[in-house]
Amino acid sequence: MSETNGNNLISLEDLKVYYDLGGGGLLDRITGGSTERRVVKAVDGVTFDIKQGETLGLVGESGCGKSTLGKALLRLTPISGGKAIYKGKDIAHMSDSEMREQRKNLQMIFQDPYASLNPRMTVGNIIGEPIRTFGLANGQSVETMVQELMETVGLSRKFIKRYPHEFSGGQRQRIGIARALALDPEFIVADEPISALDVSIQAQIMNLMDDLQKEKDLTYLFISHDLRAVRHVADRVAVMYLGEIVELAEGKEIYEEPLHPYSKALISAVPVPDPEIEAKRERIILTGDVPSPINPPSGCHFHTRCPYSIDECRKTEPQLVQIKPNHYAACIRINEENPYIEDVAEPHEVEEIID
Repeated sequence: MSETNGNNLISLEDLKVYYDLGGGGLLDRITGGSTERRVVKAVDGVTFDIKQGETLGLVGESGCGKSTLGKALLRLTPISGGKAIYKGKDIAHMSDSEMREQRKNLQMIFQDPYASLNPRMTVGNIIGEPIRTFGLANGQSVETMVQELMETVGLSRKFIKRYPHEFSGGQRQRIGIARALALDPEFIVADEPISALDVSIQAQIMNLMDDLQKEKDLTYLFISHDLRAVRHVADRVAVMYLGEIVELAEGKEIYEEPLHPYSKALISAVPVPDPEIEAKRERIILTGDVPSPINPPSGCHFHTRCPYSIDECRKTEPQLVQIKPNHYAACIRINEENPYIEDVAEPHEVEEIID
């Protein structure tokens, strides 16, 4: 699924990230190990667009490939196949020198605000490093730019000589955001930017990112397992399962009317602030664990946990297609005429279809 739209800043086409774990060598045969090469299919054929100025939320369980996809978009991890097109240029096939030039436009906010900052560098040096590296300024001008960036993200100028350990978690994440903004990028991958923070600080960071987006016309890929946070910040939401996108829609619609059985289960787990409504809601509990990306299930990867699966689900790999206007899902049991799976299928015990 890919829209032809001049407003698209990023377009992924059948993007793949595989990790070869080896196997099948002499040592494996001697020790009785696997005789076949093992490959982790972390991202397995993802296609979607990110529009200029929007926030696309990417959600899914731990291990589904969300962070790997974000890093692949910035070429922080090698791309195994497909395309990652930024403003008409394929990042996947750029040379190192070409990619270095694009670094100014493509930045990342990391999940752990402490591990991503060099403990031996002052805040001034951390934020100023990309400015000096790309020759945007030198001498006193660098310090002036750093101080302005610190004020932009809500930090005092007088903290410029301090080290990361002297700050709280929320302040450290603000430092990470300032560093990402140092080169005035167009696109930022925010990889679980609030997961390591206290709940009281999470809203502050999300509001800061929202203000910066409006001020600087930024485009975000906001990766998170916290569906409440994604609901607050995302214009559209993509749901990922075992390396594949299973649903993509406008943020409000995907929360109010999810179509894919996996999305339904995820969203049913999001607490509702009204205690009366929350008490009446029925949560969908998925049985079993996420299968290994080394040996994913045939057909629909979700069929081993899906209460609506049939034998055909094990044989046919579903495509991400439009089920409702601007609402895409990957499930062979629903279509434009019958978008709601409850209307065409009865749930059953998952154990019935497990091989």
